[in-house]
Amino acid sequence: MRIIRPQPTSTFRILSSRIHNGGCFSSFSTSGSGSGSGSEPKKQRPLFVAATKQHVGKTTTCLALLSGLQKRFDTVGYFKPVGQQHVQVDIDIDAGDGDGDDDDGIDDDSDGTIRVDKDVVLIKEHFHLDHIDYRYMSPVIIPNGYTKRYVDGEISTEDQQREVEEAMEHISSRSDVTLIEGTGHCAVGSIVGLNNAKVANLLGADMILVANGGLGKAFDELELNRVLCEQNNVRIAGVIINKVIPEKYEQTKHYMQKAIMQAWGIPLLGCIPDRPYLGCPALADLEQLFKTELMSGTKAENRFRHYTMNDINLVTTSLKRFLENIRSNKPTRTLYICHVTRDDLILGFLGEYQRRKSRPNEPPFEAALLVCGRKGAYELSAEVEAMIKDEEDGPSIMMAEGTTHEAMRKIHEYTPKLNIDDTSRVGVAVDHYEKYIDFDELLRRTKQED
Repeated sequence: MRIIRPQPTSTFRILSSRIHNGGCFSSFSTSGSGSGSGSEPKKQRPLFVAATKQHVGKTTTCLALLSGLQKRFDTVGYFKPVGQQHVQVDIDIDAGDGDGDDDDGIDDDSDGTIRVDKDVVLIKEHFHLDHIDYRYMSPVIIPNGYTKRYVDGEISTEDQQREVEEAMEHISSRSDVTLIEGTGHCAVGSIVGLNNAKVANLLGADMILVANGGLGKAFDELELNRVLCEQNNVRIAGVIINKVIPEKYEQTKHYMQKAIMQAWGIPLLGCIPDRPYLGCPALADLEQLFKTELMSGTKAENRFRHYTMNDINLVTTSLKRFLENIRSNKPTRTLYICHVTRDDLILGFLGEYQRRKSRPNEPPFEAALLVCGRKGAYELSAEVEAMIKDEEDGPSIMMAEGTTHEAMRKIHEYTPKLNIDDTSRVGVAVDHYEKYIDFDELLRRTKQED
């Protein structure tokens, strides 16, 4: 399977011509052995994960949930009914869709490329969900222009719901339990008739709400989403509180658990202390943020090197002071930012890398340099650019459009997202989150009624 990076052009639904099997999927009678040939009833209801707002760790929570579920079930299904940010993947249609049924509206005799939500690629590849077909994992994609076409009547609610239902049927029939990832908070998607609460109801899923740490504000945000679930007759399995300040962990866990149980009768399924590393951008993240590429130091071990906010340094000092900082005053893993007119700093950075390289007893050179400028006004001189590019295995240096202060602001406001290439951060995220989730209570709450 080859992953193709995001394209600027838009697309609409991945699937468009499957047979409509209809119905609400509150209960399934197909075995979850992975073969789709059994007849024992499911033991668990589908699990739908939604957040209270953006950037609260919903996808990270899904990673941890899926990891824990795989330890408890033979086959775990996953899909994201409604997605926005997408990537392209190549699929081998020669292999069919694995159901042995050619009457499904899919051409099984040709290869193809489809677009799926970026989180789908991350989870399918990381957990090796080979029993699930990509074509069913991201049934509705909402690129630019989609909302207008829906409002104009070019896209129907019925078609969207049919594709979501068919995706659920394909995945659940091959899985012991199905994890469904929502998009943002419970109301996201309302304008196209597919908000998270409505989709959870359509699929007969129990809701897991994820909120950021705190008490009053977190409770208020949870209440807004709980009311929408209630209006759509969606049962809430529990709440997971994320990014809790470590010093306030016990206090937050105690009072949030008490508050939501007293008010709603809903358990706290997890309380996860903050792990700052997970929010630290790697150079690969900065390439995406600034729409640029490393000019040197392009090896994977450099691109996925992370830098904390405390290790970002805007350089306005003299070359002498800069070199003193690199050699003794600053951590070896520091991201320096300077203006493109500072040839002295750029050359000094290159020179320090060579000096450190010739002295193997010194700490490894893990610093990076972000050079800011503006095309047509402030650009690298041809001589300096040639010296940077000659360093094929050199230090990590990248160019960014704009001022140094704009670069600092963008980095501080940026929330890096997990991706399949950053295996280190994904692994740390799973290990950190999973141990704080009460899987026994979750499975007890979501056990299928007889």
